[in-house]
Amino acid sequence: MQPHLLLLTTPSSYRLPAFLDAARRIDVQITVAEDTPSELIRPLPTRLLIDFRDREAALKAIRDLHAVKPLTAIVPVDDSGVELAAIVCAELGLAFNRPAAAAAARDKHLMRQLFARAGVPSPAFRLCSTTDDLMALSQTVRFPCVVKPLRLNGSRGVIRADNPRQFVAAVRRLNALLDRIEGIGKHEFLVEDFIPGFEIALEGLINNGEVQVLALFDKPDPLDGPFFEETIYVTPSRLPEATQAAIRAVTASAAQAIGLERGPLHAELRINERGPWMIELANRSIGGLCSRTLRFGTDATLEELILRQAAGLPIDTLSREGRAGGVMMIPIPQAGILRAIDGVDEARAIPGIEAVEITAPLNYPLVPLPEGDSYLGFIFARGSDPATVETALRAAHACLRFTIVPAIELQPVTG
Repeated sequence: MQPHLLLLTTPSSYRLPAFLDAARRIDVQITVAEDTPSELIRPLPTRLLIDFRDREAALKAIRDLHAVKPLTAIVPVDDSGVELAAIVCAELGLAFNRPAAAAAARDKHLMRQLFARAGVPSPAFRLCSTTDDLMALSQTVRFPCVVKPLRLNGSRGVIRADNPRQFVAAVRRLNALLDRIEGIGKHEFLVEDFIPGFEIALEGLINNGEVQVLALFDKPDPLDGPFFEETIYVTPSRLPEATQAAIRAVTASAAQAIGLERGPLHAELRINERGPWMIELANRSIGGLCSRTLRFGTDATLEELILRQAAGLPIDTLSREGRAGGVMMIPIPQAGILRAIDGVDEARAIPGIEAVEITAPLNYPLVPLPEGDSYLGFIFARGSDPATVETALRAAHACLRFTIVPAIELQPVTG
């Protein structure tokens, strides 16, 4: 019988097309469940619309689907579906992570608590509230620190503060963002020690609790704040093998501390003279279109590996192709309206560049970090070694010119 997988996703997901293409390549049946506010749900012939926040209604909709077309597995494409997938799989008897582990992979406070309990190297932290006396709180904070929301991803809402004045401004800015996303009211957030060092990302697949490392990405641009917009990822890592082994060990300990047993793993770590520090860990694959940098065996994609594991199909190999690869997530330089993009053909002509994908449409309102949650697009490169790839990405980015006109109403709240 052909495996039937349910993909949990969002309307704005970068990742979904790659998963749909992977499903066609490995011949599995797919149903897409899209997170939709209850008031906008309507019958669609091609997609299941459910409100991830309305757990009872979502559970019923998936139960009804399973009764008619039995599911082999549920795969969360984005962070937003991880907890729902775990809850439904537990009820239907499908293999996935326990709900408690999925919750910890989504909630940064739960995650930090479990890391601390297990002795996983990670920043010192404290849970605070936007209703606290911020001036008084700022006198008790150790600087530099990082103000961080509990559940947003992609560095959204993450702000470094070096003194009490910056701390109060950062919390007020985060509060304004969370008011827009979650509604006006009290919001909890983390205050963490800032960990200096070189940042790296690990892409993995968890099988029966064992982390199988698929790739280590160097992030050659410094990420020291005040905001933490990621740009270049290059693999394989140029770090010494002993350091890479330590990164793998810390990541395995972190996944075990949370209780993750299967599925994709994306981890962010910082490396300094004291070794690797776990910054974030998620039960999903790498964000945006970045998975295009990875190919396994003859030409398998990362999404194919994830779907094969979920469907119980064999995975031929986890070995990557020999060449180095990299991606640049094109940052948004300022808020405003995108009017024109020039230099794309020149960027594509740079040796080693495989593709330049502009994902932000013209006349689109742009909002940079820490409020924003998207990029202008992606640049992809391959080459004989990581340095060559990094050079090609920088040269291609230098060719691009973006015309952005100010839009006063889009300027971020500064507090």
